[in-house]
Amino acid sequence: MTLEEVRGQETTMEIVDRVQSAGTSLEDLLVAAKKQDYLTVGVYESAKIMNVDPDSVAFCVLATDEEYECDIALQIHFTLIQAFCFDNDINVVRVNDIERLADLVGTDAAGEPKDAHCILVTSPSANPWKDPSLDKLSLFCEERRSMYDWVPTITLPER
Repeated sequence: MTLEEVRGQETTMEIVDRVQSAGTSLEDLLVAAKKQDYLTVGVYESAKIMNVDPDSVAFCVLATDEEYECDIALQIHFTLIQAFCFDNDINVVRVNDIERLADLVGTDAAGEPKDAHCILVTSPSANPWKDPSLDKLSLFCEERRSMYDWVPTITLPER
């Protein structure tokens, strides 16, 4: 094995560790934000918040799902949400487990699972919410952007 191959393996291992750490941080962030009532769940609900009060959005999560890959309307919404996030310096990530996200954000008033395709973590402008997990995810997104991964995919930890 050459030195370059060893360095390549270390880099791959470091990336895997960072992605796993980011998954844990994302889970912690969503749980904490839910307790504080700082989550907006659903594509349309998120679009409303972004339109009315974009400064309150601290983080954006988009769920990818094979079942909805061919849903053109949803993909257009994702593109618009990503563009909005980029224009307003909001970190955005993709998660490939919509069922797990739905479990984390809970159900609506009728007991039905919420539409977890888009989740916003909000923070009131007057009293900004600080969370260590949000800081870790911001750093993760910044690192990934430096490697031209504009919307990194995060894997949530197994239960």
